[in-house]
Amino acid sequence: MDKLIKVENLKKVYKISERKRGLPGKIANLFVPKFKKKVAVDGISFTINEGEAVGFIGPNGAGKSTTIKMLSGILYPDEGTIDVNGLSPYKNRTKYVANIGVVFGQKSQLQWDLPVIDSFELLRRIYSIPKADYESRVNQFRELLDLDSFIKQPVRQLSLGQRMRADIAAAFLHSPKIIFLDEPTIGLDVVAKEKIRNFIRYINKETNTTIIFTTHDMKDISETCDRLIIIDKGHIIYDGKFDEIVNKFSSERCMVIEFANKYESIDIDNVDIKDINEYKKEIRFNTNIKPIKELINEINNKYEVKDFTVNEVDIDDIVIKIYETGEI
Repeated sequence: MDKLIKVENLKKVYKISERKRGLPGKIANLFVPKFKKKVAVDGISFTINEGEAVGFIGPNGAGKSTTIKMLSGILYPDEGTIDVNGLSPYKNRTKYVANIGVVFGQKSQLQWDLPVIDSFELLRRIYSIPKADYESRVNQFRELLDLDSFIKQPVRQLSLGQRMRADIAAAFLHSPKIIFLDEPTIGLDVVAKEKIRNFIRYINKETNTTIIFTTHDMKDISETCDRLIIIDKGHIIYDGKFDEIVNKFSSERCMVIEFANKYESIDIDNVDIKDINEYKKEIRFNTNIKPIKELINEINNKYEVKDFTVNEVDIDDIVIKIYETGEI
């Protein structure tokens, strides 16, 4: 596969004003301003092949949004280089933006008072999309994203789910090589999320469009992306196949036990225990270290159990654990 995006030693540092409290502090800041530095992205490097769908995730403040903004040309890096199909996003901005699409979950590129279809037509003229191509794509997107029920309504009258579907269609109208999706399903109901995921998966496979997806909803990633990049404190802590990280934690289990009596503490080695209520406890364990049969026997020998269930650990819990420990 051709390497479409090449990022080397990318770094971004923000200067944050340090203001003292009170009027004297404000006056002092006017004459002798003080700043502290916050390293948002700290020398990361990676490549993305043409046609890849990559989940780019991290906790709040990890540096993922800053990285996406540098990749899309909104921000300049302080150090390092970005090469996207031979172009620099921030040096060749006019030429570069003609070949990318961007969707930010809380910001719309549609015209607030115009019907959706009129915003599409405006974008057709901005990007000089041939009329036949435009009409073909609009008809396809109307079906895939179920736009017909609101395509003639002003954007201000749309629900959040309707607006996001229209925004995503707008981002794909000019057939960009790369799409940056930043939290496109945030706040949406299950039905709207599923329509968007299906659309993204279809376009990625059918048109070989490269997709970079940031989200806090791990189902977005599991249903659309084959590759996962995890960033924390400005550093990449994982870059690989999504399935590999799931398989790595496949031995993790979660047992919820309801005891017949109240137990203030449970004495079991090599497990993590969390109180749910005075009778229920959650026990997380690794079957390679603590086999299920051994754990059940140990609990039954020490305590009176009323009921229990054993489940695999959810992918969201796996990612939270990675965030907390910084280890894979």
